Amino acid sequence: MEFLRPASWDDALAAKSAHPGAVPVAGGTDVLVDLNFDRSRPDALLDLNPVSELDDWSIDGNRVTIGAGLSYTRIINELGSRLPGLATASRTVGSPQIRNRGTVGGNLGSASPAGDTHPVLLALGATVEVASSNASRQIPIDDFYLGVKRSALAVDELIRSVSLPLDTGPCHFAKIGTRNAMVIAVCSFSVALHTQSRLVRTGIGSAAPTPVRADSAEQFMVGELESAGLWESRDPLPESLLARFGSLVADAASPIDDVRGSAAYRRHALAVLGRRTLAWAWEDYRSCA
Repeated sequence: MEFLRPASWDDALAAKSAHPGAVPVAGGTDVLVDLNFDRSRPDALLDLNPVSELDDWSIDGNRVTIGAGLSYTRIINELGSRLPGLATASRTVGSPQIRNRGTVGGNLGSASPAGDTHPVLLALGATVEVASSNASRQIPIDDFYLGVKRSALAVDELIRSVSLPLDTGPCHFAKIGTRNAMVIAVCSFSVALHTQSRLVRTGIGSAAPTPVRADSAEQFMVGELESAGLWESRDPLPESLLARFGSLVADAASPIDDVRGSAAYRRHALAVLGRRTLAWAWEDYRSCA
């Protein structure tokens, strides 16, 4: 196995172009597990740790851009107040050691349906910047996930960053696992209230072949909030409305039975997570009146 260690972003793109089968590695929290269990044996590893362009974040207007190499720990410590939903999801990733090494770019690169940050990226409407040695492009998060551990990345492309809107409104994330910490999600869910555009977006994790949105739940909530004038009044949400939202979230999933939980349990859990996270987000919205 060849080990490639580019010193810059341009060098990394050139290396990926010359070795399309090279697997990028930054934190290595997924890649090295696959290597250790002999589930993967690529021709080359592309070490992105020396590429300083990936290890930073910036704000331009109403969007924050997070480099693909920025660790979960830095997201929590440096962006927690600006992106609380993403920070909450980042806190659920592994142990402190894993959070010190793991990255959102790695989560995207693996494209596992159980990745903890995917539901928040969907709920916030993220955009993924990818590049090859010839060009760069922006992929809306809704178009990024293609199948189980498959993404829209071309073989010669690398993830440069992910950008997210700021000040959209409250965003919450919740996850259920077989224990309280250091565990892969049985299922997870995120909801974001986009208060300026008066939209509701969601993200479901670990309950379908890819991370998915609960489109019917979103449309239901948008209609109810508008018809009842709740955006203006900020009145408490009726329990019946919260329950219906949770039910529609569960209906949007297509889970399987596996060692972590049954399909029926995942659907039930998602209904609960949908109700809870929406209630939390709405209380945040009411409190900032």
